[in-house]
Amino acid sequence: QVHLVESGGGLVQPGGSLRLSCAASGSIFSRNTMYWYRQALGKRREWVATITSDGGTNYAGSVKGRFTISRDNAKNTVYLQMNSLKPEDTAVYYCNTVVPTTLGSDNYWGQGTQVTVSS
Repeated sequence: QVHLVESGGGLVQPGGSLRLSCAASGSIFSRNTMYWYRQALGKRREWVATITSDGGTNYAGSVKGRFTISRDNAKNTVYLQMNSLKPEDTAVYYCNTVVPTTLGSDNYWGQGTQVTVSS
């Protein structure tokens, strides 16, 4: 079992910054690839960023150069630093990981944290 808890969302003006955190419990965090997704009102959930167990990163084109994903394995936490925020970044942001099992894999999500970019 894996439990994910996001925090750090809020209201920020365009051009501002926020840092989201996702604290993980259970499983072996350091071995897991971690993901950030987001879902805007009325839209599908979309992938934002990935960080592998060895620190490799990948980003959606819409956030590349503005967002940075990182992890602290000692704290079982993954972060999303968001800079130069735009109104279109407004969404609920979710942390995600997939854990292999003997029958396939289990997909875990946090409860989400709201990010609103508005003046």
